[in-house]
Amino acid sequence: MARSLFGTDGVRGRANTAPMTAEIAMRIGMAAGQVFRRGAHRNRAVIGKDTRLSGYMIEQALTAGFLSVGVDVLLLGPIPTPAVGFLTRSMRADMGVMISASHNPYEDNGIKLFGHDGFKLSDAVETEIQALVTSPSNMKLAAPAEIGRAKRLDDVEGRYIEAVKGSAPRGLDLSGLKVVVDCANGAAYKVAPTVFWELGAEVVRVGVSPDGFNINGNCGSTHPGVLQEQVVSHGAHIGVALDGDADRVILVSETGKVIDGDQLMATIADHWKRDGGLAGGGVVATVMSNLGLERYLGARKLKLVRTQVGDRYVLERMRADGFNLGGEQSGHIIMTDHATTGDGLMAALQGLAAMVKSGKPASETFHAFDPVPQLLKNVRVTDANAALGDAKVTKAIAAAEAKLGKGGRILVRKSGTEPLIRVMAEGDDSDLVAKVVDQIIEALPRAAA
Repeated sequence: MARSLFGTDGVRGRANTAPMTAEIAMRIGMAAGQVFRRGAHRNRAVIGKDTRLSGYMIEQALTAGFLSVGVDVLLLGPIPTPAVGFLTRSMRADMGVMISASHNPYEDNGIKLFGHDGFKLSDAVETEIQALVTSPSNMKLAAPAEIGRAKRLDDVEGRYIEAVKGSAPRGLDLSGLKVVVDCANGAAYKVAPTVFWELGAEVVRVGVSPDGFNINGNCGSTHPGVLQEQVVSHGAHIGVALDGDADRVILVSETGKVIDGDQLMATIADHWKRDGGLAGGGVVATVMSNLGLERYLGARKLKLVRTQVGDRYVLERMRADGFNLGGEQSGHIIMTDHATTGDGLMAALQGLAAMVKSGKPASETFHAFDPVPQLLKNVRVTDANAALGDAKVTKAIAAAEAKLGKGGRILVRKSGTEPLIRVMAEGDDSDLVAKVVDQIIEALPRAAA
């Protein structure tokens, strides 16, 4: 069966429009509850969400679905995605759910599913759930006496805060550091500032007033402009920007320069290698990571293993091959010694630990390598598969690869969450990179305006 419901990171779409309707959410709850039933005990699911208005609707629909198949539900309220993975394991739940569209605007929402081990699901399990969602007659409803129960879990924030602090190197002291924290008006608006404050930092809070509509609105990791301004104006040592569900992080140096996930991974990898804590002999990243990262690691006799885009594919490779550090240029940093998924807060603390130990400012600590010129442009299309198969497009891609040669890379792929084709090129000649990207874009059939 084709995976039409699930994308690269769960189910996602515009709120109150298929597939993000209350009806489909209820079916997903029913299907996931049926797939993850593990014996005669009272099966349990935990459900977290970010701060979108539609989260209330999706939360109630999912809850109804789980209860109808005899699964009890623990409601976590607004909490980061990695907290759901952590609490799924901590509460010995059979499954976990995060309601979020990550870095997307408030109009969108999504459903991310976790197994009992706190890890995101494989393609095979998602396909099994999708089959039940599309064939509701195969659902097995619970008998009246076996219908599930729902309750709110107390002190969710405190449990997660302690887990995040516990992931930092023992004795980490942020006293004397001024940190600007942009929570994107999202799921970490309470926990993130608290973590840095409890570790001794002076905290300037940004994006901590969610109203259901302003999540990721000109703030957070995908819109770092406000954070850059705040870091410079407050004379802060570093800025930390999370996205709506706090599973990714972007840093800003004291000079106001953005530090992406590639630079952060390079810094952590070098720090861990020096301390003997890096497993697998390198880092797992996606095809989007900069060629400069690959060269940096190679010079230190470390590997860069690439996967397709999507943090769960990075995680699958890490678990299969014994790596404990991986992630994406966008700021998903996965550290399997500490978390089951990308965790923006934990990654930021590892970066700060490296900075404190080095005694250098953020602008030096996190400038591990000079990035190879890279350009990414998005094109909205009607049918992404048809566009990628177009002979004119394949010819343009081949011509671009020939022009860049062995010193560069071309990557043309469809988005897993939007009707977009993403065109990326990198190479040592920035003018040539821009030229080949534009040539491929010109060949792509555009969506009607």
